[in-house]
Amino acid sequence: MPLPFSTLVFDLDGTLIDSAPDMTRVLNRTLAHFDRPPLTEAQVRTMVGDGSAMLVRQAFAATGAPLADETAVQPVLRHYLDTYFDDEQPSVLYPGVTETLTALAESGVRLGLCTNKPERISRKLLDALGLAPLFGAVAGGDTLPVKKPDGRHVAWVLEQLGADLAAPRAAMVGDNGNDVKAARGAGIPVVAMSYGYPRMPVADLGADLVLDRFADLPAGLERLAAMAR
Repeated sequence: MPLPFSTLVFDLDGTLIDSAPDMTRVLNRTLAHFDRPPLTEAQVRTMVGDGSAMLVRQAFAATGAPLADETAVQPVLRHYLDTYFDDEQPSVLYPGVTETLTALAESGVRLGLCTNKPERISRKLLDALGLAPLFGAVAGGDTLPVKKPDGRHVAWVLEQLGADLAAPRAAMVGDNGNDVKAARGAGIPVVAMSYGYPRMPVADLGADLVLDRFADLPAGLERLAAMAR
């Protein structure tokens, strides 16, 4: 039986990859460069999801005087992004991600990525993890003038994948409130993975369905479609 959704849009951090260790490692290199103390991974996990500029703002606010304005943000942001892009330690996929995405793609489902992480870093990670061939469209936090939670970020990915926006057979898969809001803005249902970086009780995100394991996604999508009928 074909899946009830022909197009799926995925978040990256906290959904496909556990990137908090990577981001903590890289962010602490930037903090050290600017004579700031390091952050713990637990602290960084609460800062993930709003894009890199917000991440460095929060990191500086947590380690001393906040960055005063955009002029102060830019050199810190450049250092962080360049350091992240050059980092060679492998990211960690959550269990079942490769197998499940491969099965979905082989069944004819079109896959897209919508993340607030910069596009060049996102594409490098997908390449390194062997996932790039599975995705027909990738939107990073700097690809468009908008990013999640703006629904136009998700809608752009759907358009690139050729989804019919008038009657989309599409769904979003993410892990935090930005994913839920963006999916709502694009007019599609949303699945939340419980293991990510929700920054609130996952039951309070307002997702249509919450799953604990990525491998349960195909069955979860069947349930989601049945709930809508």
